[in-house]
Amino acid sequence: MSAVPQERRVVTAIPGPKSQELQARRLAAVAAGVGSTLPVFTARAGGGIIEDVDGNRLIDFGSGIAVTSVGASAEAVVRRATAQLADFTHTCFMVTPYEGYVAVAEQLAELTPGDHAKKSALFNSGAEAVENAVKIARAYTKRQAVVVFDHGYHGRTNLTMALTAKNMPYKNGFGPFAPEVYRVPVAYGYRWPTGQDNAGAEASAQAIDMINKQIGADNVAAIIIEPVLGEGGFIEPAKGFLPAISQFAKDNGIVFVADEIQSGFCRTGQWFACEDEGIVPDLITTAKGIAGGLPLAAVTGRAEIMDAAHAGGLGGTYGGNPVACAAALGAIETMRELDLNGKAKRIEEVMKARLATMAEKFDIIGDIRGRGAMIAIELVKDRASKTPNPEAAGALAKACHAEGLLVLTCGTYGNVLRFLPPLVIGEDLLTEGLDIIEQAFAGV
Repeated sequence: MSAVPQERRVVTAIPGPKSQELQARRLAAVAAGVGSTLPVFTARAGGGIIEDVDGNRLIDFGSGIAVTSVGASAEAVVRRATAQLADFTHTCFMVTPYEGYVAVAEQLAELTPGDHAKKSALFNSGAEAVENAVKIARAYTKRQAVVVFDHGYHGRTNLTMALTAKNMPYKNGFGPFAPEVYRVPVAYGYRWPTGQDNAGAEASAQAIDMINKQIGADNVAAIIIEPVLGEGGFIEPAKGFLPAISQFAKDNGIVFVADEIQSGFCRTGQWFACEDEGIVPDLITTAKGIAGGLPLAAVTGRAEIMDAAHAGGLGGTYGGNPVACAAALGAIETMRELDLNGKAKRIEEVMKARLATMAEKFDIIGDIRGRGAMIAIELVKDRASKTPNPEAAGALAKACHAEGLLVLTCGTYGNVLRFLPPLVIGEDLLTEGLDIIEQAFAGV
């Protein structure tokens, strides 16, 4: 259990005086392009609480953007990473390898969907994982085109900016972008013109038609999709969409890549979100929740595809750092021991019930969606027009922050409140956080 007391405490204005002093130092020393949702400076964190330098304790509904699923100081993560720190911090796996990297790859082969032979390569960040998945797919297929989807987010490197749909703040002014990237519709049920029930079949037919006519299936190396779209607004593609796209890829020799960077590792109540409709991806990219907060990412997939890149073609100085690998083994141990898939499902049960009650009272809640501990509400001016309401999302987040609840916004239109609590959060904190959200709605 975390050493940080698991109770909310607001003792100063948020941010408090010490955080404000640190913010002044930060503004002088840190590039302005690096933003922060809430400029409270963390002193320690664990369980469902972040404690700041002023002694405020905030309920955490962000998990460092779905990273600290096992908590920000999980015992097994700290224990294993500490032991590894004492032995050695780095040799570079490409120079002299070590067991931890191999052990993480073995765990990934076991946990990811499908019973085929699998291999992995480890990296530092989600964007790196996606970029390497493209390299591997191109090496395997000898093709160049990459297909991605409306509302998708895949990272901030040059190639992954091209893959990402949203201009601000991710792409604006940073071009030119990598070529041979093509975007097609996704089954965004809430906003699909003919309704949720038709979205899966119609969107997949549209996407496949565009691929065939505008690109040519024989030119496509990879189709990349988040099984639950993260930054785009926690969009669950309407049922039937993912199976249709996956089958199209299979029929045309295209590598199907599931980007599970935000949705993976128990976040949706399953080890991986693509399991919901029985999807077995050719490659799966992971990061965020994999290592309890240490930088680690992976591409895992069919052995014959993963082996397509020539020796020396994959890697990186820090990829699969030994301390991060030790932390990942600790995080996976924690997920298994505490049944964090079960915890995620319980979080969904509690959150969706409360949010449904709020929706009866507050007309600006247009949609409640998500799975497990990856839940969101889309805010609209009114339910009939579904006009996005980003102002309400900003005001609600600000009101929650002032009361000591950390929440994040997202969505292509900036009108989605997303909730990503640590999977180990106590139900009392979860309920208290929902109380604060309800009070915030009453004040907007």
